[in-house]
Amino acid sequence: MNGKKRCFVLMGFGVKVDYKTNRSLDLDKTYRVIHAAVEAAGLECIRADDIVHSGLIDKPMYENLLQADVAIADLSTSNENAIYELGVRHALRPLTTIVIAEKQFKFPFDLSHVVIRQYEHLGLGIDFEEAERLKNELVKAIQLIVPAGDADSPIYTFLPTLVPPSIAAPAVAVAMPAGVAAVATPVAVPAAPPAPAPAAPAPKPADADSATFTVLLEAFREARAKSDFVLARTYLEKLRERNKDDVYLTQQLALATYKSAYPNAVAALKEAQQILEPLNPRTSGDPETLGLWGAIHKRLWEETGDRAALDEGISACERGFYMKQDSYTGVNYAYMLYDRAGFQTDPQEATADRVLARRVWRQLIEIVDGSLKAMPRGKNGQVDMTEWYWLAATRVEALMGLGDPQFADARDAVFAAAPEPWMKDATEGQLEKLAARLKA
Repeated sequence: MNGKKRCFVLMGFGVKVDYKTNRSLDLDKTYRVIHAAVEAAGLECIRADDIVHSGLIDKPMYENLLQADVAIADLSTSNENAIYELGVRHALRPLTTIVIAEKQFKFPFDLSHVVIRQYEHLGLGIDFEEAERLKNELVKAIQLIVPAGDADSPIYTFLPTLVPPSIAAPAVAVAMPAGVAAVATPVAVPAAPPAPAPAAPAPKPADADSATFTVLLEAFREARAKSDFVLARTYLEKLRERNKDDVYLTQQLALATYKSAYPNAVAALKEAQQILEPLNPRTSGDPETLGLWGAIHKRLWEETGDRAALDEGISACERGFYMKQDSYTGVNYAYMLYDRAGFQTDPQEATADRVLARRVWRQLIEIVDGSLKAMPRGKNGQVDMTEWYWLAATRVEALMGLGDPQFADARDAVFAAAPEPWMKDATEGQLEKLAARLKA
C-alpha cells in the first residue's frame, strides 16, 4: 500500500449494450472520467480489472468491497455485476459509497431510495463539458462523504444498530521469556512428529497470472490498433480465461479471429462462427453480436460463394441495422442486398433489393451526419480523428452507392485527412468492391 486512501470502482468495462434502450456505451470512457476525479480528490483509484491476483478474482474483490475507503458504482447498462457488488458493499459498509448512472438508466424499485448521480453518455464517448461536470461533481462528493461519516447504505439507514463486519487479525504465536509459563488453551500433542510441509510449487511463468487484467486489455487494444490480429487474439484468449462469459470479450475474440485469417480465411471465419454461437446470434437482440454475425457471413459468402451464408448475413445485418441504426452494419447490409439482387431469378425481386439498398444508403447518410455532429469535442474543438474518419468514410461509400455527384470531392477530402495510411487503403478496397457491384 502507498498510504493513500483507496477508491474501488464497481462497473463494467469496454463497450456494453443497454438492453432496455438498445444503446451501446463505451464504459471505459466513463472510467477515465471517474479515475481523473478520484485522483484529483487525492485517492488511489482501482477498478475490478486492475486487481493483480492469481486465480479467482473473488477474494480481492470482496476485500476491496469491505476495506476501500470510498466506492463508486456505475450502474449504466443495468450491469448485473455492478448492481450485485453494490449490494455487497451496502451490506458491508454503512458509508462512503457513491452511485452514478447514465441518464437513461431505468431505476429498479429497490434502488429508488438510493441517491444516484446521473450523467450523459453519447455512446461513442462523453461530451467534454459533460465529462468536466461529472468529474467536478465526483470530486466534491468524495471530499464531502469521507469526513462526514453519514450512512449512505440503505441497510444501515433502516437498521441503525447493525454493527459493520471487520476482518479479524490472524492469531500470532508469541515467544515467552525464559522461565515464564505461557497461559494457553491445552493443545493435544501428536504422538508422532508432523509430516513435513509439501514443497513449495515451482514459480509460474510471468504470463496472465502475474499481469493485471488492465495490462492485458491495453495490450490487446494496441495489437488491434496495429492490425496484428493474431497477437490480439492471443491476449483475448488470456483475458477470457479470467472472464469467459463476458459478452464484450467474446465479441472481440470472434472479430480478431476472423480478421486474423489464420490458418486461412475460411477456417478463421468458421472458427469465429463457433465463438459467437453461445451468444445465440440467430435470435439475439444485441446489435453488436448481430453486426459481427452478419460481417462473418458476408466474408464467408465472398470467400466461398455459399448462398446460405449470404442469406444469413442479410438477415443479421437487417436486424442489427434497424435496431441500432449502426453505420457499419448498414454498409454490410446494403452491399449484400446488391449481391442478392444479382442472383434473383425474378426481375421484380432484384429491383426490390436494389431499391432497398438505395434506401439504406440514404439512411446511412442521415445517421452519419448526425453522429459527426454529436461527436465529443475537446477544448479546441478537436474530435477523435479515428472515429471521425470511419464515419466520414461510410458517408463516402453511401454517396457512391447513390451515384451522388458529391462523391469524388467527399472521397478526396476524407482520404486527405486519414490518420493512418492503412485506413485509406481499407476504404479504397471497399470502394472498389462497391464499384464492381454497382457495375454488375
